[in-house]
Amino acid sequence: MVWQFASRYFRAKKSTNAINIIAWVSVVAIAVGAGALIVILSVFNGFEGLVKSLYSSFYPSIKIAPATGKTILLTTDQLQKISEVPGVAHYSQVIEEKAVLRYGDEPTIAVLKGVDSGYNNVTDVKSHIVRGRFDTGDSVAYRAILGLELEGALGVDVVHSLAPVTVYLPRRNVSTFVTPEDALNNGVLYPTGTFAIQQEFNSKYVITNIEFLRKLLEWGDHEMSALEISTSAGVDEKLLKQRLEALLGKDYKVQTRYEQNQSLYAIMQTEKWAVYVILSFIMIIAAFNMIGSLYMLVIEKQKDITILNAMGARKSLIMRIFLTEGLIIAGIGTLLGLGLGVGFCLLQQQFGIIKLEGTSFLVDAYPVSMHAADFILVFVTIMVIGLAASWYPARRAAVEAIELKAT
Repeated sequence: MVWQFASRYFRAKKSTNAINIIAWVSVVAIAVGAGALIVILSVFNGFEGLVKSLYSSFYPSIKIAPATGKTILLTTDQLQKISEVPGVAHYSQVIEEKAVLRYGDEPTIAVLKGVDSGYNNVTDVKSHIVRGRFDTGDSVAYRAILGLELEGALGVDVVHSLAPVTVYLPRRNVSTFVTPEDALNNGVLYPTGTFAIQQEFNSKYVITNIEFLRKLLEWGDHEMSALEISTSAGVDEKLLKQRLEALLGKDYKVQTRYEQNQSLYAIMQTEKWAVYVILSFIMIIAAFNMIGSLYMLVIEKQKDITILNAMGARKSLIMRIFLTEGLIIAGIGTLLGLGLGVGFCLLQQQFGIIKLEGTSFLVDAYPVSMHAADFILVFVTIMVIGLAASWYPARRAAVEAIELKAT
């Protein structure tokens, strides 16, 4: 009965057209707000997915690093045991160290990342080569793959130039030296390729052979900065982390991909929730139209309230009727808004209607990714706002009923 009364009040023509107009203005305002929420949350999802895909190209699923210090020591037996842990697909030994690079007159500081032959099974850097080829060389001639921005900063032509890049790294356990050169080891790398993933990586990383770095840093055969691991399909990274921690002990730090970039992922989530809160406040402002519409409807239906009261209707029934009226307005607006949001997102996915300005982006248009959880969140949020906005007019209607009965 409550829904029958509420739906009839919504559809029926009012004595004052302003009530109908304000009600539909409320529906439109809610629809626009709901659609905007869906679109913006989907854009954030799109950017989050894009950033995660770029970072996952460079960062491994699992990383084993030293709990303290700069190096870890993993023997052949330990590596064999790690490879036998359920969920471990491949692993790669890596060494990372800051170095001074010289190509021509100007020196440049970069991060050298030495990798072994299993590196391409752990990350997806090879698919992001934009010039040349992925080749780290061997003891005859060590080679390097440079980030795109770093290649430009050095002025290297990886395709046509045959000139090597000179690398300077600090010697191990040097206590006294006469000249700065005495504290440094140096070697040469021949650039063979350029990768382009994300500016953070492109501007500072050089990927080369791990033996080249072991030689210059004077490290042992089993020393490394970290062991990078790729997981089998469908493996829970947290569960695999627990297994590796149980195997290796407290001297090693095991990190999932999320933990390797925890601050980045936290910032993306914070930004998304901040936008959600701001747009929710806008929805609250839009709900004031609903309050005005329902309050005028209460005045319009005083005669009906009196009749219902005379027939024995309780205060709670009168209140539920007008609360339901508010939910109908909010529900229609929400469904229209969700439909508009889905339509726009599909058009953006298909045709890229809104373009990104500039030419340095990896995508031409704003990426969007619709998640079912966002639709549920938006629907529940607006219905709660609609229920809250309906409470005062509904309570007023119930109070009017008591006053009329008393007289």
